[in-house]
Order: sequence, then structure tokens, then C-alpha cells
Amino acid sequence: MQNAKQGDTVVIDYAVRTGDGRIVGDTRETGPQAIKLGEGAIFPKVEERLADMKVGDQETVAIDCENAFGARREEMVIDIPRQNLPAEAEPQPGMALQAQQADGSAVTLYIVAVGEQSVKADGNHPLAGEDLSFDVTLREIRDAA
Repeated sequence: MQNAKQGDTVVIDYAVRTGDGRIVGDTRETGPQAIKLGEGAIFPKVEERLADMKVGDQETVAIDCENAFGARREEMVIDIPRQNLPAEAEPQPGMALQAQQADGSAVTLYIVAVGEQSVKADGNHPLAGEDLSFDVTLREIRDAA
């Protein structure tokens, strides 16, 4: 049996868990996922491990928060006056907003609290500050053309 290499497409099943064991992503509902190695579609540490696996192998890959979605940054939690929000929908906790950063790049903010005059929104990724583990099963290797 061969190992996968850069440029190959691998088909995997996975479950992603936080440090406390909570499942935050898996392929049970979506089915196996095809990923082309070298395109950055998955964390580099997982991609490295996939290159050492053979079809049928199962591995658990630990990724610390700094190499996942980074540490939580409290400066990314901001208050937004309600008059600055789109009028189409009543703000609710969990609602996503798109905003533009000072450098012009887009950021997604998630409303975490709603007040009468403002909402508190968090620009951190929902998994920022979380160490993750990937339980990965390699199902198929498709050689690069």
C-alpha cells in the first residue's frame, strides 16, 4: 500500500474535538471529504500526518490553539451602537455580522449580547483559544495526475 504525497487527493472521515471532548465538526452527516494535499484546505499538522498514512489507517492529531484558530483576543470583543446595525433583522445572540477592518479586510462578528442601545459582538473565531484534536481515517488516495 502506498502513502499519500503532495498533490494527491485524499478522502477522509474525521471528527474534531475541543480539549474538553466536545465534537465541533465531523463527517457523519456530510460523508467523507476529499482534500488535495498541498492546497492548505486543512491544518498543516493534519496534512503532514495524512502523508504518513495508508488507506484504512486511523490517527488522532492534536493541534494547540496557536496552530488552530489562535488565542482569544479580548480586543476583538466590541460594543456596536444599534443604529449602526442593518435594520432588516432584530439582533439576536449568535447572529453573524460582516464588518470591514481598518486594513480593508472583512471580518465576521458574532453577536454575544443584545442591549437596548448597543450589542456586544465578538470578532474571534468561535474556536479561538481552543486546543483541538482530529480523529482522522484515511479512506482513499487518488494519485495526482
